Amino acid sequence: MLLLPALNAMIDITTTRTMSAQMHPPLIIFVMLAVLALAGAMLVGFSMAGGKSRSWLHIVGFAAVMAASVYVILDIEYPRFGLIRVDAIDQVLVELRQSME
Repeated sequence: MLLLPALNAMIDITTTRTMSAQMHPPLIIFVMLAVLALAGAMLVGFSMAGGKSRSWLHIVGFAAVMAASVYVILDIEYPRFGLIRVDAIDQVLVELRQSME
């Protein structure tokens, strides 16, 4: 009787984990992220166009910050493909399964 509730809880958690890994925001969210990044770049470009000289530090810095922000958002959304990985969590589950055998 002690094994059945624990096994049921483990099955529920793995199902919840699998479903959360398969569900992603709709495409419109990613489109809006791209539109907002381009709108921010357009506004900065228009404000810098009136000046006599351009600050390359600000141009490169803004581009780097925008690219890093978009990359981190997408990388967190798809944790198996980028630099932010969930392999350690997977290893814990593999070890748990091996200990049950």
